[in-house]
Amino acid sequence: MEPNTGVTFDDVAGVDEAKQDFQEIVDFLRTPGKFAAVGARIPKGVLLVGPPGTGKTLLARAIAGEAGVPFFSLSGSEFIEMFVGVGASRVRDLFNKAKENSPCLVFIDEIDAVGRQRGAGIGGGNDEREQTLNQLLTEMDGFTGNSGVIVIAATNRPEILDQALLRPGRFDRQVTVGLPDVRGREEILRVHSNNKKLETDVSLSVIAMRTPGFSGADLANLMNEAAILAGRRGKDKITSKEIDDSIDRIVAGMEGTKMTDGKNKILVAYHEVGHAVCATLTPGHDPVQKVTLIPRGQSRGLTWFIPGEDPSLVSKQQLFARIVGGLGGRAAEEIIFGEPEITTGAAGDLQQITQIARQMVTMFGMSEVGPWALIDPAVQSSDVVLRMLARNSMSEKLAEDIDTSVRRIIDNTFEIAKMHVRNNREAIDKLVEVLLEKETLTGDEFRAILSEFTIVPLDKIKKTGVREMIEA
Repeated sequence: MEPNTGVTFDDVAGVDEAKQDFQEIVDFLRTPGKFAAVGARIPKGVLLVGPPGTGKTLLARAIAGEAGVPFFSLSGSEFIEMFVGVGASRVRDLFNKAKENSPCLVFIDEIDAVGRQRGAGIGGGNDEREQTLNQLLTEMDGFTGNSGVIVIAATNRPEILDQALLRPGRFDRQVTVGLPDVRGREEILRVHSNNKKLETDVSLSVIAMRTPGFSGADLANLMNEAAILAGRRGKDKITSKEIDDSIDRIVAGMEGTKMTDGKNKILVAYHEVGHAVCATLTPGHDPVQKVTLIPRGQSRGLTWFIPGEDPSLVSKQQLFARIVGGLGGRAAEEIIFGEPEITTGAAGDLQQITQIARQMVTMFGMSEVGPWALIDPAVQSSDVVLRMLARNSMSEKLAEDIDTSVRRIIDNTFEIAKMHVRNNREAIDKLVEVLLEKETLTGDEFRAILSEFTIVPLDKIKKTGVREMIEA
């Protein structure tokens, strides 16, 4: 009844706000008198919302380990059966058993399986599911009520849940468990590296900076991949090389066969150096982390960047700089080899920069079209059915204005990228020469060579010997 899950709040990192909410519930269960003295009543339900892999189920396991009260754990799909009335009967049985053992905790994982919006007529809803949901609504806050039973539920699709389920009195609190920031990622990495042997030069803060957008599950997988690589290479400790290779593998795919063809290799080298030079010389772009000619996934070569700050808020200048950097490869091909020799290598870059430019116009209001959102939320919803049913209310004139603005942004940035390539041809030739020889250039090596030919902005340089040298 009091499960030893082996997980406590010490094992949960990077979600401090959610942890604090749950710590409060644990205190409520342990010392109810302290809260009752000021007229507080115990919350009936807590809904955990967030993307997959952020630690929602882990938090529930931690609260089970910490609370010291009976804990019932099940999945939303366990209520749904093909037989009529089974789901509602299981909900009744669950809450009857929970009331007998109150105070207690009930954890329902993936509650969207049973709590989907009623009467929507889309998404595969049926009467059996609705009866199960009705019974759940009644048990959580109906005529009889349920004192001492706290329901914790988790979902990554809150937009499809029934509104009656989300109201105060049923789920009193909605706790968002989002993707961790830099500090959160560092704490998560520290938790997952406790049982691993790391070389002394491995910096968890640098790994955290290199992994924006990674969830807790991604970071756990990263450290495990690094440990597997270290074992495969016969090492007794994980070094920075294993961690770098693991990040590259997770983000870009497996390492491919190295290129031997002279012409293709030279072209890819100019393409990647074009990205790195245009990004470095454009204000607002993140600093280069490394440039490599080693193929990964579909890419023949890659240029990596380290985000300078947490990328949750991005300025217009930063978005503009990303488009310039993204077009640097195509600009280098066109200027150095001529327009007839441009290749299909820029296909992925063009998709990315077109998406950024369109978002600047239609979502962020960063163009002459005006500061207003031009896309219906249903159109950009992840739900396929909602997208099919959404009516596009945009006029032909507005659609034309949007296309014109997107094209203007991309044309302007392409001219800037070509200007950077023309003005720094000597530096690009030197960088390509070194890159062809070494196949991989670190960010510091790249900036040291580039600074011999032009002034590198100081915000693109980390606190290393290169920065002191350039400042001097």
